[in-house]
Amino acid sequence: MSASDALDVIVKAYDIRGTVPEQLDADIAHALGVGFARFTQSSVAIVARDMRPSGPELADAFARGLMEHGVDVIDIGLASTDLLYFAAGKLDAPGAVFTASHNPAQYNGVKLCLSGARPVGVDSGLLEIKQTARDVLEGRGPAPSGRVGRTTERDLLSAFADHVVSFVDPSSLRPMRVVADTANGMGGLVVPAVFERLPRLELEVMYAELDGTFPNHPADPLQSANQRDLQARVVAGGFDIGLAFDGDADRVFVVDEQGRGLSGSTTTAILASRMLAKHPGSTVLHNLICSRSVPEVVRENGGIPVRTKVGHSFIKQMMAETGAVFGGEHSAHYYFADNYRADSGLIATMLLLEALSESNHVLSDLRKPFERYSSSGEINTQVADTSAVLEAVSGHYRGHEQDRLDGLTVDCGPWWFNLRPSNTEPLLRLNLEAPTRDECDDHVAEVLALITAV
Repeated sequence: MSASDALDVIVKAYDIRGTVPEQLDADIAHALGVGFARFTQSSVAIVARDMRPSGPELADAFARGLMEHGVDVIDIGLASTDLLYFAAGKLDAPGAVFTASHNPAQYNGVKLCLSGARPVGVDSGLLEIKQTARDVLEGRGPAPSGRVGRTTERDLLSAFADHVVSFVDPSSLRPMRVVADTANGMGGLVVPAVFERLPRLELEVMYAELDGTFPNHPADPLQSANQRDLQARVVAGGFDIGLAFDGDADRVFVVDEQGRGLSGSTTTAILASRMLAKHPGSTVLHNLICSRSVPEVVRENGGIPVRTKVGHSFIKQMMAETGAVFGGEHSAHYYFADNYRADSGLIATMLLLEALSESNHVLSDLRKPFERYSSSGEINTQVADTSAVLEAVSGHYRGHEQDRLDGLTVDCGPWWFNLRPSNTEPLLRLNLEAPTRDECDDHVAEVLALITAV
């Protein structure tokens, strides 16, 4: 595969991600740096990386592409993705963090943002950056500028931790025992820095060493198997709450004191109630695969729910358009207006700890009012023709309310489902919700039979 062809593989809807060095190497990183310099037209840019072994070489090559085109680089070193967003907001400069998030060790990638942590996706600059990178790799890129940029190093970890803690009153937090599984990812850096500011809380960190080979388990807590160590530790150690962070530590999954995980929808609903208590009458966003309980909770707490497509660039854009104070995704991304409309698992954690403290309940009780339905989780099915399957399923349910905001959503009254194609693979992703587990299982079987029949 040529370097130019690799761009077609690694540039996704919201970020850049691929295997190293087969799909992403220093030459491609350098070309992407040139593309980012040309697109942003900024005199300064922030560069960061996670703990993956390939990070230093790739980040250096990207920075070289920036500096060749007159951009001064602020190197913030090892950082979680939400630390990069904070830096882009605080310094009002575009930024890039080399990370492949929850992907296995052989992957790396780049998450980009504009000044103020504004998103970069396929509709907001990523295609232009890709085209310039292609031109560079094919020998027809823009000529270097007359001025070569310089690099300065900045340590923003302490300022970031202060920012995260500012979302709550630390003195209101009751003493609790917290265990966090950071899966050898960037949580091992940022989680302790935040909890140092919360002296009434006792923190234990599992797999805290930064190790991008992930020697203990994959840094993908969306997969239930990767939460098992945490769940067992919560119960064995008598902890009040367990936290599972992904590789770049921008997402958090929550485990109650009985070792049972909360869905992203449940956490979104709890956080929505907290944010509406602080900002009465505000707008709250939820993506369209979140449980129906989320908009119900928003309305019950006096807020205005707004349904969005899946993906951070869409949610950040909608937050700007609607003035929403908070947004949540079922995949455990949680966005805050006062965090430059960016997502942060650590800010979500602060608000959950505040909710636990104020309720004086254990988490297994706190969660109950927010869990009203049974859901399928995301079920992926490989199909030959995603469009043909969507049309066939739509036709079968033509008597029910439907929309195409993101894939196909069908409202069958007591139950509903969303079926949407993957951005990168011939897959359809099914999310279905019904009043009871038996009804959910029955309807899943019904829809999957339709999908596989085409």
